[in-house]
Amino acid sequence: MKPMPTLTKDEMERMLTPPTGPVRLVIDTDTKNEIDDQYALAWALLSPDQLKIEGIYAEPFSFAHHRDELLEAHRLITSGASLNAKEQALVDGYGYWVKGLQEAGTNPEDVPFPGPAEGMDASYDEILLVLEKLGMSHLNDIVYKGSPGYLTSLEEPIHSPAVDHLIDRAMNGGDEPLYVAAIGAIPNVASAILIEPEIIKKIVVLWTSAYPSWSNQPNAPSLNLIQDLVSSKFLFDCGVPHVYLPGYYIGEQLKISLPEMEAWVKDKGAIGEYLHYLYTHNPIYAQRGIQGHFGRTWVIWDLINIAWLLNPDWVPTELVASPTLAQDTRWQRDLPNRHLMREAYGMNRDATFRDFFTKLEQAP
Repeated sequence: MKPMPTLTKDEMERMLTPPTGPVRLVIDTDTKNEIDDQYALAWALLSPDQLKIEGIYAEPFSFAHHRDELLEAHRLITSGASLNAKEQALVDGYGYWVKGLQEAGTNPEDVPFPGPAEGMDASYDEILLVLEKLGMSHLNDIVYKGSPGYLTSLEEPIHSPAVDHLIDRAMNGGDEPLYVAAIGAIPNVASAILIEPEIIKKIVVLWTSAYPSWSNQPNAPSLNLIQDLVSSKFLFDCGVPHVYLPGYYIGEQLKISLPEMEAWVKDKGAIGEYLHYLYTHNPIYAQRGIQGHFGRTWVIWDLINIAWLLNPDWVPTELVASPTLAQDTRWQRDLPNRHLMREAYGMNRDATFRDFFTKLEQAP
């Protein structure tokens, strides 16, 4: 692995100062993962006075790491046998999923779990579809395919068109920092840093995933973090300026209900119609046997990245020492000589959605 440059405390604080004007931005997204990326991407594209988008990158994603445990939980539940502590823990974790599929009449064996390469290709196509719905297909030439898989070693970064573009924009895009809104697993970002470590001096990575660094919970439930543990750990260790936006407790405040979708998203141009369609045809519902919208909301997690860029007051943050990821996926804190990162501790849900709804009114 190439040596990583080290920013001074003053340099890090300067890079992590919340923006006050238009920013240069690339968006790294697993757009077909479920429905939140499409909302975040649309909101960013409808904010051209504040966000100067220079690239949109497709990330890999896959739920395949759930398959074996889901099938084992299903076997245990249907067997009726008494369970040991380990088996009971598995059933406790996956029981809701098994029950939902059973009530929907779906055999867990029949649930598809495509791999990360398929996820990346599907995300690439979905980015192009969002651009089409926004009447912005002229931006197709700034959309790039990313890694078809996850890092297995820091010695083997994965080259891709997205990685090449990120390096070029970071190194040759001017004096202003390039913000990287990462809203999925991050092999693209990690690979770019590993291939050209000097971009650490040029970029600020925003990433949403997992629990706050003060939490003692294992971070394994976070899809963005758990898919590529090598990249996830590297992000916190490499010294890149990093704005960490925890999903649990913070981003999960971005919940919206079907009545709100009907009132403020549906009929707002082709993109509003499509976002409403996604809400009512969420692939996670089919995957997990979730039925109906009565009394239910859904989290539009990835809006948090765009919210902080548009108005940092909507996502209050503070400078903290970067933790590292332990083997059990918990945070290790209070380690010596750790660099700073900026971490969110709150979320103004209403202001975020008001701006999102207002921008949708402008959609063609």
